[in-house]
Amino acid sequence: MKTLRDIGECEAIRRLAGKLFPAVAEVVGIGDDAAVMHDEGFNADLVLTSDPVIEGTHFTIDAPPKGIGNKAVGRVLSDIAAMGAEPLWLLINIVAPPEMPFDKLQQIYAGASALALKFGVAIIGGDLASGATLALHVFGVGKLPRGTAVCRGGASEGDILYVTGELGGSIRKKHLFFEPRVAEGIWLRENRWATAMIDLSDGLATDLRHLVEMSRAGAELEPDALPVSRAAREMNDGMSPLDHALTDGEDFELLFTVAPGNADSFEQAWRAEFELSCARIGRITGRTGSIVCRTERGGKLLTGKRGYEHYSGRGSRA
Repeated sequence: MKTLRDIGECEAIRRLAGKLFPAVAEVVGIGDDAAVMHDEGFNADLVLTSDPVIEGTHFTIDAPPKGIGNKAVGRVLSDIAAMGAEPLWLLINIVAPPEMPFDKLQQIYAGASALALKFGVAIIGGDLASGATLALHVFGVGKLPRGTAVCRGGASEGDILYVTGELGGSIRKKHLFFEPRVAEGIWLRENRWATAMIDLSDGLATDLRHLVEMSRAGAELEPDALPVSRAAREMNDGMSPLDHALTDGEDFELLFTVAPGNADSFEQAWRAEFELSCARIGRITGRTGSIVCRTERGGKLLTGKRGYEHYSGRGSRA
């Protein structure tokens, strides 16, 4: 009998998705950053997503409690941002050992509430249960005008690839204390700049693969253009800074595409709107499933590069 380790996270999700009953009103289902549903009474599309944060997988036992709360809320808000949606409500279910100090739980909620408040999001409920390991399961709801969600599958050959912020080295606490790119995602959707978008939770190499697979396309990266973070350059663990930028994951930046004819205007508009950096890192190609890193001596396929995948044995994200 095959185990989850044998099958892997992505294949397990694909197989389970085939057994789910499709909702009549579903616009976007499994395979994107969030599900999108039509709501006639709300006169909008609702964006629904959930994410777990588990001790030993997403944070260590000695992680600062406010960082745990920030991460739990931030991961869900990052998914909503990747659809270009405005976040509205959150539900938080917590599993905690009976011996955990109550003050730690209060500090976790302080971190969660502070980030939610920053984006005008209401934490409207949840549940608390006893368990051997601390875990937070967050469900989020956002909204956007009907038919405007920015999905992973909208990229076309020739589109330009962009990424916000810097990549790599997130283990040096960025994975706990980060700001989801909510305002940027909404702006990209409202101004119709982005043709496809995804948030970088599993690493550029993996999340770019998700985007091109959904778009039935390929990609060509310019390695010298990747915004490698200072933390990635200082890791000193035998991996190159570029490999950290490609595979570390939990950057929670936005990776998106812009039509080539709009690229120059987009870059000018971005600089006028945001202080956050946004780098042009490559383009979409017609070679379905192929991701190539261009070098001076020719292209190098990224077939072996992967970010984090649950059950892969690649190590802890904490």
